[in-house]
Amino acid sequence: MVGSILRHVWSPPARRSLLAVVARPATTAPRPGSRPPASRASSTILRQVACFSTTPARSATLNQVLRGIRKGKRARHAVSPALSNTRCPALKGVCLRVGVVRPKKPNSGERKTARVKLSTGAVVTAYIPGEGHNIQQHSVVLVRGGRAQDCPGVRYHLVRGALDLVRTPMLHACTASLTARQAAASEANRE
Repeated sequence: MVGSILRHVWSPPARRSLLAVVARPATTAPRPGSRPPASRASSTILRQVACFSTTPARSATLNQVLRGIRKGKRARHAVSPALSNTRCPALKGVCLRVGVVRPKKPNSGERKTARVKLSTGAVVTAYIPGEGHNIQQHSVVLVRGGRAQDCPGVRYHLVRGALDLVRTPMLHACTASLTARQAAASEANRE
């Protein structure tokens, strides 16, 4: 903003008029108490500078506010409404039904989902992450927020390793073998 103002003030036409004002010798000394005559060049410079304003746009007047002219911003809808209504990061629920959902257009496969009745009484569809699961009807699960991007209507995830839902078996086996190898390596270093 400042750069554009300076560029405009110091552009070649403005510079010529500014140089004309500076280079013109004063012919008569001004009388004390009188205003010096404003030259045409200086008034054009002032007009050029005045067209750029750094002040913010005028806000609404009191009468406009009282009349109700201001419109509030619409609130964004929640990604996981059942959790945001209660302000909880996660809720316990009971599984009603386990099924599969076909993903949206470019993707293919079968996404494992569960219909869960939360402790608040709301019934939601949640995605079961990872490969394989042990969920069946009447299983108690922990539900967190978060969409499954390619599954329509699925706005929640189940938490692996909490309550009745076991951890991902392959991931658990990998981390267990990794920690066993690390423990063996640390013992070998001690000896």
